[in-house]
Amino acid sequence: MKLIAQFCLTLLLFFSLISLRASDLDTIGVTLLNQVDPTLQGTGISVAQPEAVETMGSNDFEVNPQIVGQPMTLFTWISASGTASTFTNSVGSESIHANTVGFLFYGSSLGGVAPGVSHVDNYDADYFITDFIQNDVPFRAQVVNQSFTEGTNDPVTDQEFDDYTANNGVLFLSGVATIGGVPICSPASCYNGIAVDVTTPSGTLVSGPTTDGRSKPDITAPGSGATSFSTPYVSGAAAMLLQAAVRGDGGPNTNAAKNIRTLKALLLNGAIKPLGWTNSVTTPMDLRFGAGILNVFNSWEQLKGGKTPFIESTSLTNGSPHPPGANASNEPVLRGWDFNSLTNSDTSHDRVNHYYFNLTGSNPFTLTSTLVWLRQAGNTGINNLNLFLYNTANSNLVLCSTSAVDNVQHIYLPSLPPGRYDLQVEKNPNGEVSANETYALAFEFFNLSLTITQVDTNAVISWPLVPTGFQLQSTTNLSPPIVWTAVATPPAVDTNASQNVVTVPLNGGNQFFRLQRPSS
Repeated sequence: MKLIAQFCLTLLLFFSLISLRASDLDTIGVTLLNQVDPTLQGTGISVAQPEAVETMGSNDFEVNPQIVGQPMTLFTWISASGTASTFTNSVGSESIHANTVGFLFYGSSLGGVAPGVSHVDNYDADYFITDFIQNDVPFRAQVVNQSFTEGTNDPVTDQEFDDYTANNGVLFLSGVATIGGVPICSPASCYNGIAVDVTTPSGTLVSGPTTDGRSKPDITAPGSGATSFSTPYVSGAAAMLLQAAVRGDGGPNTNAAKNIRTLKALLLNGAIKPLGWTNSVTTPMDLRFGAGILNVFNSWEQLKGGKTPFIESTSLTNGSPHPPGANASNEPVLRGWDFNSLTNSDTSHDRVNHYYFNLTGSNPFTLTSTLVWLRQAGNTGINNLNLFLYNTANSNLVLCSTSAVDNVQHIYLPSLPPGRYDLQVEKNPNGEVSANETYALAFEFFNLSLTITQVDTNAVISWPLVPTGFQLQSTTNLSPPIVWTAVATPPAVDTNASQNVVTVPLNGGNQFFRLQRPSS
């Protein structure tokens, strides 16, 4: 095979990315996360960067350490010609594309998302696939950035990556194709990795689904109009989240917190829905935006909510109703995750794990929940898991995600009334590949309120840091048509109180304020 770098970069574009980076990091939650916890830099996480050659017929796949502001000792360069620990070397040559991907992923002096990674293995991508992935040879990296494409959808390649992921627990983040006429190409079209598209002012460059009807991409991020450069943002976020999991931010069960199912569920569940985002019962995610636009701060806060096991498990005849059970307990948090399993005793019964939540107050809530499991090694199909939300007061189904082809289910409800709810994970034995399935579930229920106090001739407005992505807007009249405008003063971050704070002058007339995610 001959892989294709997704974008041939000029030096002018490389340097223009530096000026764009600050706003990109604001968008994906890195700036706020660095303010709240500057120690999260991907520290201690080993990563890999396979690179397709930039010039056909050459061997230019290598990152120049000086360009990305990292020491030479951080890198190993690997190709069919051998392995090198010094730059320059005889196993390959420098690639501007590789430099730019590395700069966004882990660049230090120029400021990448995860500048604290412990090691970077920089592979020639063809050699990486043929000698490591196809032969299931373990390597040390835990997070792999793949800003290349085969240019076509290849079920064999997807199976190889899925098998490798299931066997070795490595998280692959792959850019969807922007060339070749096939939008979701291998390896981005595999089940178990994360397929990344680029967010542009007019939407995204590529639309799913995959050729077999699955919801891809999984997530989007900014990236100067190229999926090559949105992908390292998500890879860097994965390294940050993995560091947080390993050090115990998600609780003492670090094996569960750092599992790739959990990381994928948290990354997707923390994403912010852009304008026009939509899904359906059988299409879990938007076919342009996936779960939405990456926001690693939100994902980290959900990780910190901790592992929250289900409250009860029930078994019912296959295909029969599965309303809420009788257990009166509620989950202790409204933001968190679980890493658990479902086992069918026989193929005539569904198994359901129940998570109960009591939402109090008078204001509606927003719910986002993501269920992730893997295509198991050696299987062409997947187990059938589904996600349901029931109202316990009347046992009515509120919403569900029941795609028969995806190994991700996703529920998003922006206006959920207060009440008690049952979030269910169901394993249906129809078409099952095994009696047992391990899954990760991420969830967040929230409502935000503004606090306004007068200090001299100013109004001091505050609201919680979590979740992020909201804009303060104002208007002078609530009579239709209401015109809301963004408040020009940027919020100050009070890390001690976990609050955003904006001070605006009182002008003597009516002023009304609201929070709005500007893209929604």
